Amino acid sequence: MEKAKVYFIKNITPENIIKAYEALNIQLPGKVAVKMHSGEKGNQNYLKPEFVRDMINYVNGTVVECNTAYEGARNSTEKHKKLIAEHEWNKYFSFDLLDEEGPDMILDIPNGKILKENYVGKNLKNYDSLLVLSHFKGHAMGGYGGALKQLSIGCASSAGKSLIHTAGVTNDQKELWNNLPEQDHFLESMADAALSVVNYFKGNIAYINIMKNISIDCDCDGNASAPCMQDIGILASLDPVAIDQACLDLVYNSVDPGKDKLIQRIESLHGVHTIEAAADLKVGSREYELITIE
Repeated sequence: MEKAKVYFIKNITPENIIKAYEALNIQLPGKVAVKMHSGEKGNQNYLKPEFVRDMINYVNGTVVECNTAYEGARNSTEKHKKLIAEHEWNKYFSFDLLDEEGPDMILDIPNGKILKENYVGKNLKNYDSLLVLSHFKGHAMGGYGGALKQLSIGCASSAGKSLIHTAGVTNDQKELWNNLPEQDHFLESMADAALSVVNYFKGNIAYINIMKNISIDCDCDGNASAPCMQDIGILASLDPVAIDQACLDLVYNSVDPGKDKLIQRIESLHGVHTIEAAADLKVGSREYELITIE
């Protein structure tokens, strides 16, 4: 079986994001959704709109997001739209809050490990292809955040996020914190949800992970820790499992002493299990070839 190709550029610039994408030799068809993290209010590490503007315009994409399932500035359409304007996501390109209004679109997961269905923002049906443009960093619940998190929790509506976080117990965000499951079941639920989105787009997806401002905390944290490592680079692939595995490997193989904090965060939450579960579900492969681009 041929290894997945993951392209890597060390120098992080807006131009090199496009260069990494071009290496994939893919033409995303039709209307392109660009899944990004809009950044919680107060977060200082998220990728800024101006930094990714050229890439988004290159694919003529619409930036898409969904409401959160926890308290903050993004857990209702009204608040989230206000923050989107404050963060200037609608300044340079179109922005679509996928679950701005219901009902959610339900994706079946007949072979899921935990979940049998996934709730995503209904506006996802308006797109023909997806560019998953991820900021790779740590995460307080998943251990790390990358392409698989963007596919799963990122594309899920508020109800869908609750379902994933409770491993299928409830889609009611008010009941989320009363129904947290054992950690591996949550991570397997993320893999299930990622599978449903991959199947929905039938191969019309590309992935870019940007290893910049690498904190142990996610962009959903309004009081996130400062970056603990030096920037590493830009990765691009057509395989979400391979690109996340490559990012983890780059962290482990780094000589940066700050990696210990991130590795502790990942291992304390068994973060690699999302990759293991997604590989088992055939979302992608952990076997990859890292191809460096100058």
